[in-house]
Amino acid sequence: MKRVVILVGHGAPAADCPRELVTRLKALEGRRAAGGGSAPSPEERELEAKVRAWPRTPENDPYRAGLERLAAALAPMLGGAELLVAYNEFCAPTLAEAVATAVQRGATEVEVVPSMLTPGGVHAEVEIPEALARLRAEHPSVTLRYAWPFDLTAVARLFAAQLARDVG
Repeated sequence: MKRVVILVGHGAPAADCPRELVTRLKALEGRRAAGGGSAPSPEERELEAKVRAWPRTPENDPYRAGLERLAAALAPMLGGAELLVAYNEFCAPTLAEAVATAVQRGATEVEVVPSMLTPGGVHAEVEIPEALARLRAEHPSVTLRYAWPFDLTAVARLFAAQLARDVG
């Protein structure tokens, strides 16, 4: 059994990515969602690919740099499991791309953990579970597990420990 963990972050557009691209992409996504969520248009797919593929640096995408630092801190705690990073929007790789990479590398068990901590968000509660349902159908021989929702008491303890550290 080969275990891979995928840390999924929200994602953010690179600071130097033209705003017109992001604005048009979000407008197309909104129109599609308002129309019942049909398949993305060719224009929407093209814009999403451009935004996700925009060259990234810590300076133009501090969110990505931060998620990668979190991944680097998490990796040694995973008992030898490989760790991949994925993004829900604006940035590559997507969750589907990260799962494909895990499968290509021989994963038989993939655990997906979002960086979103609290319930109520569309990414963690709707989009990621929907993507995992599609990916389970595409990869029936791989166990795909979603490590969410989080124990809010444990999240509160994390916050309290941070506050105590900063005060102390």
